[in-house]
Amino acid sequence: MKPDEIKKLEAYFRKTFGNQALAVKARPKKDDSCEVYIGDEFLGLIYRDEDDGEDYNFSMAVLGVDLDD
Repeated sequence: MKPDEIKKLEAYFRKTFGNQALAVKARPKKDDSCEVYIGDEFLGLIYRDEDDGEDYNFSMAVLGVDLDD
C-alpha cells in the first residue's frame, strides 16, 4: 500500500478505537496489505479489497492462550 493510504488508515484506526498508540505499518515485500500494531504487539492485517476500489478488510486472529491471561 502507498504511504498516504497507510496514513489514512492509521488515522481512522486511532480515531475509531480511541488509541493513539495504534500504528499501521507497511509490510516488507507486500503491497496489497499492511500491519496493525499497538506498540510492539502485532494485532492484524489490513487488506485492500481490489474489487471495490477503496474498501479494506481488517483481519485479526485471537489466540486461546491470550484469553487465559
